[in-house]
Parts: sequence; C-alpha cells; structure tokens
Amino acid sequence: MDLKNKVAVVTGGGTGIGRATSILLAERGALVTVNYSRSQAEAEETVKRITETGGQAIALRADVSKDDEVRAMMQAVVDRFGTVDLLVNNASITRHIPMKDLESVSEDDWDDLFAVNVKGMFFCARAAAPFLKASGRGAIVNLGSIAGQTGQGSSLPYAVTKAAVHGLTRSLARALAPEIRVNSVIPGAVATRWWEGREAAMSQLAPHLPLQRISKPEEIAAMIGSVLEQEAMTGQLITVDCGQTL
Repeated sequence: MDLKNKVAVVTGGGTGIGRATSILLAERGALVTVNYSRSQAEAEETVKRITETGGQAIALRADVSKDDEVRAMMQAVVDRFGTVDLLVNNASITRHIPMKDLESVSEDDWDDLFAVNVKGMFFCARAAAPFLKASGRGAIVNLGSIAGQTGQGSSLPYAVTKAAVHGLTRSLARALAPEIRVNSVIPGAVATRWWEGREAAMSQLAPHLPLQRISKPEEIAAMIGSVLEQEAMTGQLITVDCGQTL
C-alpha cells in the first residue's frame, strides 16, 4: 500500500520510536497526527521537523488510557484530515523494578501499566476502527516488546503487559478483518530515552548480541512503515532485536 496522502495517528509520537515513525510516515507522504500525553514540547518539535521539510503533521494531546480522550482525538483527526487510515499504537509506560523483587510491585503499578500499554491500545483501535473500516484498507501496528516473549524486562508488570499486547494484536486481527490489518512490531533494546541513566548497561549488552549493536529508533520505524505497506499480512508478530532473543 502506498502511504502517500494516508492519514496516520501515532500515539506517543513525540519521542523515541514514535518520533522516528512520525517522521518516516511523513517522508512517505502520510498526513501525520503526533499524539502525546505529557511530552507536548517534544511532540511540537516533531511536527516542526516534519513541516519544515514539506510534510503535513499536527500534534494532539490525549491520554490513551482515557477512552473519552481517545475518542475525542480520533474525531479531531477526522475533522482535520477527513478520516483515519493508519494507526501506530506506540504509547507505552514502564516501571523499573528488579524482576525478582515481587514485593516492590504495587497495585498501582499493575493498574497504570495495563491502563496505558494494553487498554490504551484497545481504546485507540476501537475509536479508529469505524474510520479504518470505511477506507477498506486500514492498518494498525501495535508496538510490543521482546519482554513479552522472554518474560524479562524493566519490570514484571511491563513484561506481562507486552505479552498481552501480542495477544491483543492477534485478537484484533481476527475481529477487524478483512477491512483492517493488525500486526505487531516487537523491538528488543532500542537506543531511546528509556535507557537514560542506564547507558553502562546498554554498552554492556550490545557486545553480547549476535549483531553486537543496539537498534536505532529509525530502524524500528522502518519496519513499522514496511508492515503498514504490506497488504498480505495480518495477525503477525515481527521481532526486530539485533538477535537478542536468539
């Protein structure tokens, strides 16, 4: 599928993988909505970078864990661009808690991570679905994580929510077919701000990966773009991790 003039919504689009994806989609001709919850300055900077190079983009605030805010955002996109063709469910949060320290995991940790990482993706998909279906060629990419495959990660609740995202992807692919394709891109370690303060750990990890490097946000964005363009695929989980899960 040619992405030119397609209307795309990228949640958490102001930073990291979201920013790289927003810029890549705009470069391919899409009209991009950069969603943010707290990172307004970063989202507006992403829009500025896109528009300065001739692309079209707007920044819209919505907390993806709030269904009413998500629905209002999707309606605002339609009011501005006429429809929604593409959705990249990128917005996620984590807590950094040692995996073995079960006692440090609070009920709020579980509730907060599930609200954003799982329910948020569902809310966005549900709110966008009528518009995606109307186009007849809608596509969704959910950002998973190898934490959901390996059971290891920044915290136990984070790993569990990402496993849930992988399941959500397959269930949505069934529920929304044939008009809407739903796939998941599953990154390993990526050089984003999530590693701030843990650069030593990242430098220690890289030499032990088969490719001996950490992925860049732009590389994950490139896979997201390719998955959106591929019309013969749905319900698939595509891992991009420099061999980390081998």
